[in-house]
This record gives sequence, C-alpha cells and structure tokens, in this order.
Amino acid sequence: MKDLELIRELSNANGAPGFENEVLKKIMSNNETVFNYEKDSTQNLYLYLKDNYKQDEPSILLDAHSDEVAFMVQSIKKNGMIKVLPLGNVVPNNATAQKMRILTNSGLYVKGIVASKPIHFMKADEIDKNITVDDLMVDVGASSRDEVMNDYQIEVGAPVVPDVEFEYFEEHDIMMGKAFDNRLGCACVVETMKKIADQKMNFNVVGGIAAQEEVGTRGAKVTSNRVKPKIAIVFEGTPADDNFKEEDEAQSVLKRGPQIRIRDRSMISNPALVSFAKNVAKDLDIPVQLAVRKGGGTNGGEIHLSNLGVPTIVLGVPVRYVHTSNGISTLTDFRNCVNLAVGIIKEFNNKGLDSLN
Repeated sequence: MKDLELIRELSNANGAPGFENEVLKKIMSNNETVFNYEKDSTQNLYLYLKDNYKQDEPSILLDAHSDEVAFMVQSIKKNGMIKVLPLGNVVPNNATAQKMRILTNSGLYVKGIVASKPIHFMKADEIDKNITVDDLMVDVGASSRDEVMNDYQIEVGAPVVPDVEFEYFEEHDIMMGKAFDNRLGCACVVETMKKIADQKMNFNVVGGIAAQEEVGTRGAKVTSNRVKPKIAIVFEGTPADDNFKEEDEAQSVLKRGPQIRIRDRSMISNPALVSFAKNVAKDLDIPVQLAVRKGGGTNGGEIHLSNLGVPTIVLGVPVRYVHTSNGISTLTDFRNCVNLAVGIIKEFNNKGLDSLN
C-alpha cells in the first residue's frame, strides 16, 4: 500500500502557501529511480519521467497544488497571544480551539491552540456570535510578547498550519487527516506517472506541483507557461457535498468515484475532453460524478487560459470538510481517480493528442 503511505506523508507535511518546501521534499524522497525533479523560484516542482521524456515532444501536464489553507503570524500581543491572518479562505468559527503548528526561527514547529473564550466568561450575546478574522489568535502557552519571541523563537510572518495526524481505517476505507486539499492531488500526480512510467509514449507526461493555489492560483501561472502543455489534467481534493445536500443534488459523494468538474467560477472544462474522459471511465468501468459548481476554482482556471489556450479537465477526489483542520476521504476514490487519469493518458497515446480536434 505504497500509495497510502505517500498520502500519509503528504497529509502530515507542513505546507502553508509560500512555505511548501517540506511537501516537495516528501515527494522528492520517493521514487528517485522513476523521476527527475526540478524546482523553480516560486517553489513549484516539476516531475519528469527519467526514461520517457523527450525535449521536443508535446506534453500532457498533470497538475496539483502543494499548499494547504493555513495562517500566518500577523503580530504578537503584549500578553503573548499570537494574532494570525488566514492564508486562503476559511470560516473563522471553524478554527477556534483547534491545535496548530507554528514555524520557529530554528526551523522547528511548536504547537499552540487557537484561542477560544470559555463559556464561563461569555456574556449572553457572545455565545451565538460569529467571530471574525480579527479575533483569531493562537496561544502557545506563553505569557508575554518577549517570551514568544525569545523563548519560542516565533516572529511576525511565521506560517501556521493545523496540527493533525493522518489516520486510515481499513475496515471502512476511511482516511482522516489535514490538507487533503490538495495533497491527495499531489499523490495522484505521483501515482499516475508511476503507472505509465514504462509505457512508450508519443508525448511527454509532466507533473507540475504548483505552489500558492489557495492564495490566488499563483504557482500555476508559472508551471503552465514553463511546460506549455497540449492538454492538462488538474487533480483536486474536491469539496464533498453528500452530508448536506439531497441525494439528487449531491455531486461529490464519498465512495462513488472521482468527480469530473464541468464548471466552476474559474473555468468551463473543455467539452471534448470531458466527453473523452467519460468514455474512458465507461470503458474501464470506473464510476464518476459530474459536477457543475456555482463557486470555487482550481489551477485549471490559470492553465486553460495559458499560452494559446489549453484543453483542461479537473478530476477530484471527494473530501468532506475541506478548508478546515480535518478532512475525510476514501482510498478507493483516490485509486479510481488515478486509474481514470492513467486510462485517459493511454487512450491519448492510442488516438493522439489531436484527437480532440
């Protein structure tokens, strides 16, 4: 179950936007015999198949983002409370009383808790009140600003990530952990490329692990222009809606296969590529879910408009409670997502990248 161990390592890794290097190290520590790796100044990571890459051939880009929704130290108060700002979209109430890790000047992480006023000290009108971003502060147990800075070695600008350890419950095929958006996507890139490493291809397959998606799809602006893909497959840990929508409206249900996203706020997926993927899924008997979303966005929004335009599709592994400290997903959905991507690549190898035209 090497894929499960990869997911475990990537989920546990610390990777706030702009601070993704630990995630990249975890990826690069695996499969050195399969991949050549390159990094750029934006902390994007590129994966090339060692025995299956030709400089002048067209490429399929497999995209995923390495960062997770997190926080950054904004200021340190006199009483030792650490004021933080979100990196990415969060609901402030979801963060209270959660354990966090803060990067210190020594390169180690210390643990703290997002402060939450005990109900014993609340006034009646405070109990049901929604907190705001300005209310978010982390308590590491210190009692002064000097203690935080000198003893804990924490300073303004330090990244803060949830303190959560990955777990897998085999009996029910349930994974629980942090950062499934989008470490599951990163693992999809790695596992998909491993599965086609020995295939003779008429094109290159390049992995692009992009930085800073959660703060504006920034890394993908660079990866798409560097790789200049002919076609792109974007992997996501996509928000599950099965526990708050009616069955006839839910489009991201656990254990019902990967999601093919047709529309979100950033992109309308290439119709020919969607049809291509649906046919592959049918031929391989892989269950898929089609999604038309009102909001949201992915790196696909940047990639499909890059260069002279790139046919792009988003394949998502359903994840409950994205953009919070804890998520729930399934290994079966992950593996089906990988198998679908492998099938799409092999079918393009048979028919050619121009078969969409």
